[in-house]
Amino acid sequence: MTGKNLKRLRLEMEKEGVDIYVMTLADYHMSEYVGDYFKEIEYISGFTGTNATLIVTGDEAGLWTDGRYFIQAREQMAGSGVKLYEMGTEGVPTSEEFIESHLSEGKVLAFDGRLFSYSWYEKIEKKADEKDADIRTDINLLDAFFKERKPLPAEPVFVLEEKYAGKSVKDKLTDVRAKMTEYGADAHLLTSLYDIAWLLNLRGNDIPSVPVFMSYLYITQDSCLLYAQAQSFDVRTLEYLNENGVRLLGYDSIYSDLRKINEKSILIDPDVVNSELVNELPSSVTLIRQQNPTLLMKAVKNATEIKNTEEMHIDDGLAVTRFIYWLKHSIGKEEITEMSASDKLLEFRKAADDFIEVSFDTISAYKENAALMHYEPGHDHEVELKPEGMLLVDSGGHYYRGTTDITRTIVLGHVSEKEKKAYTQTLRSHLRLMKAKFPKGACGANLDILARGPMWDLGLDYRCGTGHGVGHILNVHEGPNTFRWNVKNDEARTELQPGMITTDEPGLYYEGEFGIRIESELLCVEDEKTEYGQFYSFKDLTYCPIDLDAVIPDMLTQYERQALNAYHADVYETLAPRLPKEEAAWLKEATRAI
Repeated sequence: MTGKNLKRLRLEMEKEGVDIYVMTLADYHMSEYVGDYFKEIEYISGFTGTNATLIVTGDEAGLWTDGRYFIQAREQMAGSGVKLYEMGTEGVPTSEEFIESHLSEGKVLAFDGRLFSYSWYEKIEKKADEKDADIRTDINLLDAFFKERKPLPAEPVFVLEEKYAGKSVKDKLTDVRAKMTEYGADAHLLTSLYDIAWLLNLRGNDIPSVPVFMSYLYITQDSCLLYAQAQSFDVRTLEYLNENGVRLLGYDSIYSDLRKINEKSILIDPDVVNSELVNELPSSVTLIRQQNPTLLMKAVKNATEIKNTEEMHIDDGLAVTRFIYWLKHSIGKEEITEMSASDKLLEFRKAADDFIEVSFDTISAYKENAALMHYEPGHDHEVELKPEGMLLVDSGGHYYRGTTDITRTIVLGHVSEKEKKAYTQTLRSHLRLMKAKFPKGACGANLDILARGPMWDLGLDYRCGTGHGVGHILNVHEGPNTFRWNVKNDEARTELQPGMITTDEPGLYYEGEFGIRIESELLCVEDEKTEYGQFYSFKDLTYCPIDLDAVIPDMLTQYERQALNAYHADVYETLAPRLPKEEAAWLKEATRAI
């Protein structure tokens, strides 16, 4: 079917006189995860990952994605007519280089300007000008034949009470307006769905597992205009907006309204705002290019958010721990599949009174499936678990108190020596980063080597970052804080600050054999202050045993062994009093000192 859709796209290109058509996996807000309405790349290529650029010419079609998805992309795009370009691999051109090599005088490059950031548009515009090529941004060629496209979502919006948010809308707006004054901006165009939801203490359900709603925000010193779908707001949320000085306008009307603005200078984040919005602004407007002020504001959790998330992680840890107990005691006695295991974990999470939904689709991957970093189990391809090998479970939940993200690789029976060595090596990397102590001013790029060092020593690595920020009832992947050595943007250069929550999730993946990942969330906290300045460290927020059945103790240094034993002692002390007697007894053994 995908091959047929690619042919249809080329027919539309021919009709419109388009030589190169570019698609990206994004919505009008540069969101990481998108609703079904925006899954155009899947429709053409079959690829279902969360990061992709697809470029189509008259005789070529290529998809660019990162190392998390190489294996998955090859499998899903087989027979589609789309070639995989492995991003970051030696000798592989970037998507921008590919476009440049195919541009020439008179050629027409087209894309939907609403789906690409203004910073990307500027780069491509420059290349097109150099080649005397033309650009069209006012067209979406799939509209002509993508009849199966789902409607734009418009789910109900709800208020996140201040007892969960920790700060009022009015106070948050005051902080944003102070930054606008600092930058000399008359207005701020905010388009990130996560930032809008955070700023207004509102949540929605327009993206699966991401509680946000389709919207734009235009802020001046004395007004706040929310462009959203009116049907998503009930009487209570409308009253709430009015109480906080927020005026609701039609979602699509922002494009025409921007043409008529009186403000002379506008603060935008060019990496987030879509190019079509900026191109609607009067030519007299001065663009002030800065990272959205809300990005760092929401990354540094306030005292209420921290207290809530600490408590919530105990409940989430209980759910995952009880799931591991159930799995280990049920395997080989009843039929369990990847999907039924995932469903069982959800049952345990739902026991918490304030559980909302999963924070992403659970990755429940058995044996060789775990080598696909973002493997998706399904009822249409059930895989039965047996009392052998390992099950990798990467999961999380949204609660009113916060968001979790945890991975445990669970031993179900006999595992090979190779698997045990890989597991222990991954554990060493995890522990090294967990126990980091570092001076104020250090960033994720500085600390990433702590995790990768034990692997690099053996010529091993993993094709992704070591960790990402976690949103507070928002996107589970939140910037700007991250652990990543290969710095190609400002995120890995962002200084770590107390209140930031970042995951620690190294892994090893052997295609066709197995995959291992161990993940917990780390809260940056103040440590001691010495003559060399203020030092920070991490508090592990995640309470859940790490499977000792796959650990080779002699591979651990004394330092690593002490760190593991101390973590497990904390897990047992915290969770055991909250568990049934037989599960607590099992946990004592599962967290024993080694």
